[in-house]
Amino acid sequence: MNPPPPIPERVADYPRPPALVAGTEHVLVEALGQRLAETRRSLRVLETFHPPSVYLPPEAMRLELLEPATGSSFCEWKGLARYFDVVVAAGTPAERRLRRAVWSYPDPTPAYAALAGWYSVYPALMDGCWVDGERVTPQPGGFYGGWITSRVEGPFKGDPDHPELV
Repeated sequence: MNPPPPIPERVADYPRPPALVAGTEHVLVEALGQRLAETRRSLRVLETFHPPSVYLPPEAMRLELLEPATGSSFCEWKGLARYFDVVVAAGTPAERRLRRAVWSYPDPTPAYAALAGWYSVYPALMDGCWVDGERVTPQPGGFYGGWITSRVEGPFKGDPDHPELV
């Protein structure tokens, strides 16, 4: 007998400030033909009208594929984020690079201290991201890093069909 389908989550019901929720789903991320991350341990940031942003522990990441990128950004809830390029075959003629495709909060605000040193990715820049075998749909809009799965219901911030949320 198959287990019942997961109960859908409505992003309109997510809180503000965002909630930080531990996950045990199997998460897989591939980039530039490489497995970038794989784990059954994640942290999901659930913020009103955003699909979850998924953060992965450092031991799940192929850190040798990450190079610090220039610039940073500031989140009113989590603090200062730093960015990383994903790089394959660094320093060779075959080098391939995804610029600012990964971010982390090295010293987040106290409410989000559990995120310190964990990593998130922009699904739109990856070859693919999967949660329990389901391929993730990237959140619309280049700024956002939300992970849309069948258990998450919109409308989503960044969706051009819902300009009131942009």
